[in-house]
Amino acid sequence: MPPLLDVHLVDGTWELFRAYHGAPRATGASGREVGAVRGLVRSLAALLRGERATHVAVAFDHVIESFRNDLYAGYKTSEGVPADLLAQFGPAEEAARALGLAVWPMVELEADDALATGADRLARLPEVGRVLLCTPDKDLAQCVRGRRVVRLDRLRGKVLDEDGVRERFGVSPASIPDWLSLVGDAADGYPGVPRWGERSASAVLGRYPHLEDIPALAAAWEVPVRGAAALSASLAQHRDEARLFRTLATLRTDAEVAAGLDELRWRGPDAAGLRALEELLGGDGLAARLPAPP
Repeated sequence: MPPLLDVHLVDGTWELFRAYHGAPRATGASGREVGAVRGLVRSLAALLRGERATHVAVAFDHVIESFRNDLYAGYKTSEGVPADLLAQFGPAEEAARALGLAVWPMVELEADDALATGADRLARLPEVGRVLLCTPDKDLAQCVRGRRVVRLDRLRGKVLDEDGVRERFGVSPASIPDWLSLVGDAADGYPGVPRWGERSASAVLGRYPHLEDIPALAAAWEVPVRGAAALSASLAQHRDEARLFRTLATLRTDAEVAAGLDELRWRGPDAAGLRALEELLGGDGLAARLPAPP
């Protein structure tokens, strides 16, 4: 019986942002800024060479806005994102394709929805041992399933399985959207419910997994929580907003992505695309960083 496969699903948008803020600036042959793309390419090459990934997809926010902006006016937008970073979104997708990787560009949905969809589908395949969600984004913790679907923080080398989610957040993966609805997510632009913080959300949702399960009266709560009466009153006053924030936090699993093992198998770079990429990046010596296809 052949060994079970590891499948790596990469948050390309997060990788690009990280590279923009961490990698040195660089000007390509066209005179445009390509430092973030260079950083992304080096990270993906390291995944293929150092981590021996054989089945990979890279999800991108082709545009930052999504259907969630129609639900909540304060949701994250491209406003405030540096122009020289936005200009690298398209080249980043082309770079991943040139490396021979499957690319999932999202428009109406988000890259996180693509990752959630891929994880849901791939975890059902008997050939798959683990699906590794390559991102530190706490939203993706809701997709973790036992040790089969895990979140991998490549920068820190940390794997978060289902036990790890409970240890970190105090709740099961299924309760992460509820947890985020109470705590809020500054990166995504929604504030959560006043007075609620990580400790109170973890304590209450650890006993009552979803918003609907939380007793209306704090006196009925079967867990000791500091300021329970004030928390209960705040949730009662902001329950509709909490439900909306939970909708924003809940990842979709119906994205249109090609998530079969054949589509995700890495067979080496696209020769013409690799030449164009090296020209774009100003002769980055990329080919030497790539391993031979498995």
